[in-house]
Amino acid sequence: MTEPTEPTLHTAHTCLLTPAALDEIRTFLDTAFEGDFSDDDWDHGLGGIHAYVRDGSGLLAHGSVVQRRVIHEGRSYRIGYVEAVAVRADRRREGLGGRVMAMLEQVVDGAYAFGALSASAAGAALYAGRGWLVWPGRIAVLGRYGVERLPDEEGSIRIRGVAGPVLPPASGTLIFDWRDGDVL
Repeated sequence: MTEPTEPTLHTAHTCLLTPAALDEIRTFLDTAFEGDFSDDDWDHGLGGIHAYVRDGSGLLAHGSVVQRRVIHEGRSYRIGYVEAVAVRADRRREGLGGRVMAMLEQVVDGAYAFGALSASAAGAALYAGRGWLVWPGRIAVLGRYGVERLPDEEGSIRIRGVAGPVLPPASGTLIFDWRDGDVL
């Protein structure tokens, strides 16, 4: 019997992942989210940078950051939106999610005006502990028929990196771009 290797962090853009690697990530997310990970959820996590931890037993943690557009007070921002963050159930509370988030935060900080994510109740403590702040203003989407407010999302959207003269003040409405499935 071989010993499991030490958990190693990997990063890759979606285009550099093989079909087999993408299938493995998708299966991992389906399991980690206990069957509550839709085709739209999967689509939302593609097209950006994936950070994942694996050892000899397979995938232990995953997350990705993709580009989105957000309008705030008439200005459009190119932001990094964090998606598909999960840790294997038997390896939670070992810092693996923090390792994934540290890499995704590096991407957000280096490539985007700011970062955003929608935190589940289970993930809120991880993000809060890493300095992601609850957006205190309103949340909306630029929908098929104009701007639609999303009051049910208010309080779950967390942001990172909002400071300085070119970034939005932490108030007002964030209007996210439209996408199929859960908008946020």
